[in-house]
Amino acid sequence: MAKAKVTTVYYCQNCGYESSKWMGQCPGCREWNTMVEEVVRSSGAAAKSEKGKGSSSSRPQTLSSVSMEEEDKFYTHMEEFDRVLGGGIMPGGLVLVGGDPGIGKSTLLLQMCKMLSDENKKVLYISGEESLKQIKMRAVRIGEFSEDVKLFCETDLDGVEAAILSEKPEVVVIDSIQTMFCERVSTAPGSVSQVREATGVFLRLAKSMGIAIFIVGHVTKEGTVAGPRVLEHMVDTVLYFEGDRHASYRILRSVKNRFGSTNEIGVFEMRKEGLVEVKNPSEFMLDGRPEGASGSVVACAMEGTRPMLIEIQALVCDSNFQIPRRQTTGTDFNRVNLLMAVLEKRLSLHLGQMDAYVNLAGGMRLMEPALDLGIVMALISSFKNRPIQGKTVIFGEVGLSGEVRGVSMASHRVAEARKLGFDTCIMPASNYESLMPEEKAGMKFYGVSNVAEAVEMLIK
Repeated sequence: MAKAKVTTVYYCQNCGYESSKWMGQCPGCREWNTMVEEVVRSSGAAAKSEKGKGSSSSRPQTLSSVSMEEEDKFYTHMEEFDRVLGGGIMPGGLVLVGGDPGIGKSTLLLQMCKMLSDENKKVLYISGEESLKQIKMRAVRIGEFSEDVKLFCETDLDGVEAAILSEKPEVVVIDSIQTMFCERVSTAPGSVSQVREATGVFLRLAKSMGIAIFIVGHVTKEGTVAGPRVLEHMVDTVLYFEGDRHASYRILRSVKNRFGSTNEIGVFEMRKEGLVEVKNPSEFMLDGRPEGASGSVVACAMEGTRPMLIEIQALVCDSNFQIPRRQTTGTDFNRVNLLMAVLEKRLSLHLGQMDAYVNLAGGMRLMEPALDLGIVMALISSFKNRPIQGKTVIFGEVGLSGEVRGVSMASHRVAEARKLGFDTCIMPASNYESLMPEEKAGMKFYGVSNVAEAVEMLIK
């Protein structure tokens, strides 16, 4: 019998680069202090076993012989979830779902399993973190499950692989990838080697058997999935489940998707019976908006193909500190500083010694440049202590010279505002000229080319 060989290898936690010695800077991704030491034990028997598993009887095919039909995808009937996935679940797809602890990743995927089982899809839910009774407790709150959903609590990778091969399900959920352990790799569960080995096994199973596999991944304090960065490159889709676990809303965001757009988001509300879809996020985000308050503006942002109205709140006041405070919630801090500099230079507003706070109500986090004009008007409204008309929606990008630039999908933004009862729209002049006559009906429009024109129209 071949004797196991023990070697020490250094892996980059960021990109997965492998080296026989430690280096301060990774040659692959050029990041500093990301190399970690791991002991790897390999044997000839294990290598032969892996080689045998990787063999396949398939043959190369021509591109024209490969058939691709839209009905290949199947739906979860959770519209928000299907939208983020790109229209449904693709058989053979490997999906990574990341998020903070307690945010609701397991609840979301368990609800997905319930919806799929209602459509007679065979589902295998594999948990390495919870017992069968713990999963049952959560399932009781969600609703009745059919016999097509099977549970399996196991952390041994070989045992998990055997269960998938024997059950032949259509959808598999792995909760979580950091708990999977392979005996052929002598490092601890959750290490770079273990995560990479487990992901490779699930990738092979998904592609060879046509199974859709969902992998739950924990995140680090920086908000990225724990483990090697190569994990995100191996999977087909990367989803992040975001939000404050002390608040009711949750946002499912796609950051990589080989089967659809990477700009789509799904909005959910956490209730005692589980996650409930929020099909009209604009109405949800504007709920409780104050009337006649200065510093409050409604702006329209686009998330993928979805327009979303959101309240921007600003508070500008005299500073009691030697260095004025600047604080933002839900938007880019540096972008707000830049817009305040534009106001000071182009409109001669003395904001240098003022504290400024900007908040996107509802806990949303949006970075679209179309919010610039809304942020500017909220800051000016608070600075002058003059409210803006309540049924006014604002959008547009602001440049360094104070000009208001056009944004994409203006007609979709206008339609969303009209649907929620807004009667006035402040928008870039270039976008106003491109609107069709029927799109202008029923609302009052102001096309502005610079910030000074917007201020003159709204705050007199």
